[in-house]
Amino acid sequence: MGLVYQATYYITRTVAHLCFDFRVYNREAIPKEGGLLLAMNHQSFIDPPLAGIACDREVCYLARKSLFDVPVLGRLLPPLHVIPYDQSGSDIGALKTMIRVVKKGEAAVIFPEGTRTSDGELQPAQAGVGMVVAKTLAPVVPLRIFGAFDAFPRNSKSVRFTPVTLVVGDVLRFTAKDCEGDPRVVYKRVSNTVMEAIAALRCPPRNSCA
Repeated sequence: MGLVYQATYYITRTVAHLCFDFRVYNREAIPKEGGLLLAMNHQSFIDPPLAGIACDREVCYLARKSLFDVPVLGRLLPPLHVIPYDQSGSDIGALKTMIRVVKKGEAAVIFPEGTRTSDGELQPAQAGVGMVVAKTLAPVVPLRIFGAFDAFPRNSKSVRFTPVTLVVGDVLRFTAKDCEGDPRVVYKRVSNTVMEAIAALRCPPRNSCA
């Protein structure tokens, strides 16, 4: 890990455990090498860093472009492998960057819903994750976060220190045959499959989390 990434990783892990009693269930299901997509529901601003500390390898993320204009933060984002994403439309360029990263054998976090939930419930999947899967055929690990919406919901200016749990699902693998056909149909179908796997995950009793 690079120095900035490593320092941020350990600081985030410490804060997550102290403030949110953060637990991860089934962490060992995340492959330790090779191109990989970590697909997670999106409840809060705290989701990306929590996804990052859920595994022992470096990951990249998509984040809205405006964050790169924030003093100090904007300079920290590139060493943390954050890819700027234009939320005003479908930013194909950002997705292509993520595809290149995954094809190089690295791991990336992606949110199939596209944006944070406004009510804590799961949202329909967008086609973006299906596109990345179809172009890379990388294994997909579904992740589902619980409690992040209660800790820091959308449109809130304050954080509540409540328990947060992240559940890791079994690896999904797609073949070239799975991705044949009209891209618009294929991308949406694959995205829906990934979202269904996320929705199927349940939060276990916290005393069984590690």
